[in-house]
Amino acid sequence: MTQPPLTLFEKIWQQHRIASTGEFDLLWVDRHFVHEGSFHAFDKLDSSGRPLAYPELTFGIADHYVPSNLARLDDDPEVAGMIRLLEDNTAKHQLTYLGLGHTDRGIVHVAAPELGLTLPGLIIVCGDSHTTTHGAFGALAMGIGATEVAHVLATQTLWQRRPKTMRIHVSGQLAHGVTAKDLALHIIHQIGTGGATGHAVEYTGPAVANLSMDARMTLCNMTIEAGARVGMVAPDDTTLSWLRDTPRAPTGEALEQAERHWLSLYSDPGAAYDKSVTLDANDVAPRVTWGTSPEQSVAVDEPFATVDSEATHSSLEYMGLNAGQPILGLEVDQVFIGSCTNSRLSDLRDAASVLQGGTVKVPTLIVAGSNRVKAQAEAEGLAEIFRQAGASWGESGCSMCVAMNGDSVAPGQRCASTSNRNFPGRQGPGARTHLMSPAMAAAAALNGKIVDIRTGG
Repeated sequence: MTQPPLTLFEKIWQQHRIASTGEFDLLWVDRHFVHEGSFHAFDKLDSSGRPLAYPELTFGIADHYVPSNLARLDDDPEVAGMIRLLEDNTAKHQLTYLGLGHTDRGIVHVAAPELGLTLPGLIIVCGDSHTTTHGAFGALAMGIGATEVAHVLATQTLWQRRPKTMRIHVSGQLAHGVTAKDLALHIIHQIGTGGATGHAVEYTGPAVANLSMDARMTLCNMTIEAGARVGMVAPDDTTLSWLRDTPRAPTGEALEQAERHWLSLYSDPGAAYDKSVTLDANDVAPRVTWGTSPEQSVAVDEPFATVDSEATHSSLEYMGLNAGQPILGLEVDQVFIGSCTNSRLSDLRDAASVLQGGTVKVPTLIVAGSNRVKAQAEAEGLAEIFRQAGASWGESGCSMCVAMNGDSVAPGQRCASTSNRNFPGRQGPGARTHLMSPAMAAAAALNGKIVDIRTGG
């Protein structure tokens, strides 16, 4: 019997399905990443008396609680204790641990891909919603809860209800000055934060094919903000070229065999999706969020929407803004360039190209996504550009994106941020966050206000 055409998602799901109840499927997990927030799952595992099933497939990385200034750990025993707890759990269960001082440490969604731990066709899980980032490589990657983390630790499997499939096809090409971050915000604005709920999203089209791996990771990272469980891009020559330079990817004949398999994962012609959306990249401009949800964004040269709902009114009130006013020229109090969305080397290069020769007008913190990225940025002279411009250059980690490590935005302060969420309190109690690309954030730092990167004003 001939098998019907399958999507990228369906191929990987079928290859990993061990058992099924009809409603739920039991899946084999290839990679499991844990960070400081995973201590609840380790407690569950220890209380059950069960050993960790496959220590070689689980990797611990310190990221969320690592401050941009490591000296701060001496004054904050609670934060230092969270990092030490992860170190203790990984040592106890004999896991690979990328902790403080390790050259490969960083934000899990930056460090793991650059090491070659993220590969096409794998199922990857982590107790963090932005695990969707790894789908940029054609992996099936998703965030899971504490109970699920414990289940994976004990069995290396996971029960999941199969999501529906969704294709987001992006025609055309992004214009100069427009980035994957702008595309992600545009998509979320178009379909809403619930537009992909219950779906595994595959991004297709010439605009996506033309994206670098860094840009694809930014796009897949933001997929969760549209409600999706998974965001994916099919592996292609761009993927293979990127992986050949990673230290833990297969090599030699094993790599050749792997590449043949990876390139077979593309969605078959005629494969059916439960939902399809088509957008034109030519319609995308640099975007900035004005509210308290990633879908509340506008092109930088557009005014805010008029108040048409209680949610809109509430967002404007929290942000201290009025409907109909322009985002262009809005003053900011500080700038953050970092997070698992936009802290890779290309992001830092974009920011440096804007900051070079200038001086920031507001406090600006720039944090690399990993120690490898940090070292390369310093070798290229990017860090020196940041320092000469008056910006702070911090240790790699999640930093101000999550505000649980001493890096935060003060109440009522307005921050131009390259992170992924602008929820109330995300960057600190009462903080007002405007999401944008690294170049736009750097331009805001130089001007003390939001400007159009395409025109400088």
